[in-house]
Amino acid sequence: MLPSMIYLVPLQYLGKWYGIRKLPTSFQKGQCSTANYTLKGPGVIGVLNSELLDDGTISSTVGSAKVKDPAEPAKLEVSFSEDSPPGPYWVLSSDYDGHSLVYSCTDYGLFHKELSWIMSRESTLPEETTEKLLNILSWTRWSPPFRTRVTAAP
Repeated sequence: MLPSMIYLVPLQYLGKWYGIRKLPTSFQKGQCSTANYTLKGPGVIGVLNSELLDDGTISSTVGSAKVKDPAEPAKLEVSFSEDSPPGPYWVLSSDYDGHSLVYSCTDYGLFHKELSWIMSRESTLPEETTEKLLNILSWTRWSPPFRTRVTAAP
């Protein structure tokens, strides 16, 4: 199991993040992805994920995130629909104003799905920072094929 950050300060994590790299997913097919986090209420973070699709339109998804256990504030649960159970959203690393590394792992009966995103407050991230974040995943013996580089917004 991957270790999350010891402590996450949600108020410092709020705001806009740009997608830099991600594991391929069936639900994020676009480019220039962003995630915007806002405070919805006590213990609830609003989530707005957006991406540019090939046809030039913007696709957005609205959700919310909550800390599951106050003893582990960097392990959140995110939900995008009332019809589906929330999924894990673990912040493995963040300096709040430069980078963030997020991991999610879910079992669906016989199926196992792992997701991960490298995000930045800017539309680019220095390659040495990206490599440092990838090393966090390989250090834990989980070395994902981060084949998908996200084309960042201008």
